[in-house]
Amino acid sequence: MGLFSFNKKKEGVEEVNFGSIVPSDVYEVTNLELKDVLAPSALQITPNEINLGEQVARTFFIISYPRYLTENWFSPIINLENVFDVSIFIHPIDTAPMLKKFQKKVAEVQSQIHEREARGMVRDPMLDAAHENLETLRDSLQQAEQRLFDVGVYISVYADNKEALDKVEDEMKSMLESQLIYLKPALFQQDQGYRSVLPLCTDEIFVHSKLNSSPLSSIFPFISFDLTAENGVLYGINLHNSSLVLFDRYSMENYNSVLFAKSGAGKSYTMKLEVLRSLMFETEVIVIDPEREYEYMASATGGRYFNISLSSEHHINPFDLPVVHEDENPSDILRQNIITLVGLFRIMLGGLSPEEDAMIDRAITETYALKDITGTTDFSNLVPPLLSDLELVLSGMEGSDSLLLRLTKYTRGTWAGFINRPTNVDINQKFVVFSVRDMEEDLKPAAMYIVTNFIWTAVRRELKKRLLVVDEAWFMMKSDDTAGFLYSVAKRGRKYYLGLATITQDVDDFLKSPYGVPMITNSSIQILLKQSATAIDRIQATFNLTDEEKYLLLESQVGEGIFFAGSKHVAIKIIASYTEDQIITSDPSQLLAIKKERDGLESGDTEQTVQL
Repeated sequence: MGLFSFNKKKEGVEEVNFGSIVPSDVYEVTNLELKDVLAPSALQITPNEINLGEQVARTFFIISYPRYLTENWFSPIINLENVFDVSIFIHPIDTAPMLKKFQKKVAEVQSQIHEREARGMVRDPMLDAAHENLETLRDSLQQAEQRLFDVGVYISVYADNKEALDKVEDEMKSMLESQLIYLKPALFQQDQGYRSVLPLCTDEIFVHSKLNSSPLSSIFPFISFDLTAENGVLYGINLHNSSLVLFDRYSMENYNSVLFAKSGAGKSYTMKLEVLRSLMFETEVIVIDPEREYEYMASATGGRYFNISLSSEHHINPFDLPVVHEDENPSDILRQNIITLVGLFRIMLGGLSPEEDAMIDRAITETYALKDITGTTDFSNLVPPLLSDLELVLSGMEGSDSLLLRLTKYTRGTWAGFINRPTNVDINQKFVVFSVRDMEEDLKPAAMYIVTNFIWTAVRRELKKRLLVVDEAWFMMKSDDTAGFLYSVAKRGRKYYLGLATITQDVDDFLKSPYGVPMITNSSIQILLKQSATAIDRIQATFNLTDEEKYLLLESQVGEGIFFAGSKHVAIKIIASYTEDQIITSDPSQLLAIKKERDGLESGDTEQTVQL
């Protein structure tokens, strides 16, 4: 290995001179340690701040506290949106010598009080309060209920320039001084102050205040806008303080959630991430998928995928009945199912007049009676009727011509394969997806209604921890019958350990429904991602958002928004691991790349087999 240099000659010819260098010297020159990599490119220390490359840092210390410290007094500082470091040094003080000093101090204060009394002077409230506090603290120390500590609190704040740093300093001082807590910059000690907040456990400023155990506990730094629980699913990262948003929907008063976002904001991605992580916690998940986005995910996780369409081999009979539990009356179950079916026929037949509504109600009751299913019998093991059985009953009823004409396309026409078959769908699996993408647009609301009712019937059979996901829920909110049924599932789901997650991009259609706002109020979890300018005012009014939160939703990046859980809410960023992203992504470019990679691996395996 060698060094070389260029010397210019007058004629313009370059002469190269090679020298030599010892290889070990080169190694010493290029051998970088971790501190060399982490260190800024330049450092300038001034009396009031430190310039760290492109950042400016200023270190402060707390110099004085009031007589009483309230809980959460440190919370406004912890939740500042600026970048900062906090270092708290706690040095225990030996109690024995402090008790002697307290005894001496108590004697001094008592002497001053007696002296004022002897002179006939007016009582001094400050001396009385000091005497009472000293006595109380001395007793607590003597009984080992409290301990004394030398406490130093140092804060280093970072900004892009000095002006921004001054603004943060004014903000911090106003927050603390309103509580009679005083902050000072480490003037001419910025170097020592910065080293004191580094994770080196070195206190180089030594600005301490004596605090006993109770006020010291109020400085506990992890007081922030967080939604971190001991159990639950990781939803994302808290943008306020970079903590984890870890939450269990089954710990709330109900298990429902709503997710609103504009197209492309990451709503399906967010939901699929929760589904994937919920499966790890023994939660059974059922999805109604209108766009076939969950097909690959079902395949990757060993779930079941049912394609509901006119030509599909999967069928659901809407006349199926739920299991009657011991605490339930068969007549109530049958009556509720008849009401549900009447709502379905309103959707399928394009609305019903009052006379037709009553006729359909009576026809359904007689259709069940043909199969010996009545409110006084045990129908748990009986075969339910089909749609063609209802057609037969209606044909014998006077004035049913219009109903029969509209019903024929579902029994013998082009839509006959949709629901006029016995149910052959089994959802006894941890992850089940019903796709209605290939169903005709006119039939999608009815299909989603039938699938939801089938799922509800299955849920009532056996008590399990389940999550029902309805993607593009605005389809079901178009009709009052489908919206009302979805709302009843939201209200009654808790009894059967069922959580309902509704997702929509068409916020206006959802909120215009009379069941839209009740669905939101009956959802303990609400997630708002990036919103369109046309819908943001309605969102702001519905969720009581501040102007700052409104603009946050308008300017959010993909996968960013606001997470509401009960009375708490935080700004959130949805983050998935690489493996999770490969399973749940809906990005067409990523899906195409994954497909090419998978096809390449399969063709490679084929070539290997041929060679063998």
